[in-house]
Amino acid sequence: MSRLIVTWVRALGASMVLALLATAGAAQGASGLARLVDGGVKDTRFGRTELTLQLSQGVPWRVFTLTDPLRVVLDFREVDWQGTDPLAFDGSDRVQHVRMGRFRPGWSRLVLLLTEPMEVDTAALAIRPDGQADLRVRLGRTDADSFAAGAGAPDDPHWQDRPELRLTAPPPDDGPFTIVLDPGHGGIDPGAQRGGVTEADLMLQFARELREVLLRAGDYRVELTREADHFVSLEGRVARAHQVGADMFISLHADALEEGVAHGAAVYTLAEDASDAASAALAERHDRDDLLAGIDLSGQEDEVAHVLLQLARLDNTPRSQALARHIVAGIENALGHVHKKPLRQAGFSVLKAADIPSVLVELGFLSTERDLKNLQDSAWRAGMAAGIRDGIAQWQIEDAALARLRRQ
Repeated sequence: MSRLIVTWVRALGASMVLALLATAGAAQGASGLARLVDGGVKDTRFGRTELTLQLSQGVPWRVFTLTDPLRVVLDFREVDWQGTDPLAFDGSDRVQHVRMGRFRPGWSRLVLLLTEPMEVDTAALAIRPDGQADLRVRLGRTDADSFAAGAGAPDDPHWQDRPELRLTAPPPDDGPFTIVLDPGHGGIDPGAQRGGVTEADLMLQFARELREVLLRAGDYRVELTREADHFVSLEGRVARAHQVGADMFISLHADALEEGVAHGAAVYTLAEDASDAASAALAERHDRDDLLAGIDLSGQEDEVAHVLLQLARLDNTPRSQALARHIVAGIENALGHVHKKPLRQAGFSVLKAADIPSVLVELGFLSTERDLKNLQDSAWRAGMAAGIRDGIAQWQIEDAALARLRRQ
């Protein structure tokens, strides 16, 4: 007979559950990585939906809801989702999309994107005699106002103490030129995917290789926004750049198109009005990925974002645009080609640091066979890294010459 660890009933008046395995028997071995043995989400009778997970062991967990869009979020410390197909996992008409993966170091996340308001009726974890654990979450229909009233991430001070933001102090002004490389996506957000290859994995690999190229090139300090396959929010990526005293921020991506064919690298700078419809759609998709990973943006102030944009346009935008031009020239010189429209603009949230020259480099398109092959070719990646390195070096020369003309 299994042992019940925690049960939460809707009548208690909350839509969030925090459950730590506190008993000695349950906690035994609970600090390691649990594996998903079986599970899925399906609709049941009377307008209810049920999520079941069979885990290789019990782990601390929590569940809560978020709005805009409507989501149910479950956090675990932690679960290995490897090999799980989100499409096969989702058998519910009330769940539009399922996303799962690493969220932060030591934590993983499961997100259900809902088609209608649902609230947590019950949530329970039971430990079997063999040490495996069964988690069952039952959702019931509710109205939009009730959903909004109960939604929001838990106010947990330990959870807010984000490991990816605990960094060393910035170097002194006379220290090396600091470049922050941002391998896009990661963990619960794999980015573009094709044939088992994910944008998140490719960009982390390239970021590591580019770091080595830059470190060998000269007096650079190079930091990555993530060192492993885990999720870092857009806000966290920009915060990391500020905390290490970055002189330059380069976000790395590889897109995929649902329709049409595109080829070659492009470099983006920040602009409120995108340079074309494709750029606008790409920026919107990147920001939406942050939402689908379970980020609660209810506390963000639009006025702050607007002020940052205005500040960025005063002094930083020309420097970022110059950086983009030099990187495009470096890539074209190293590889012989770039995208037919290599210089683009869009409202990427990850580029909104007002005081750091920032660009987003789309290395290619996973949806194009030629680009996918290039991205998996170490020799091609070496050429791309050399092109970006040369572009940075040329930009530094120009930027130093123009420094005395800049507003103080």
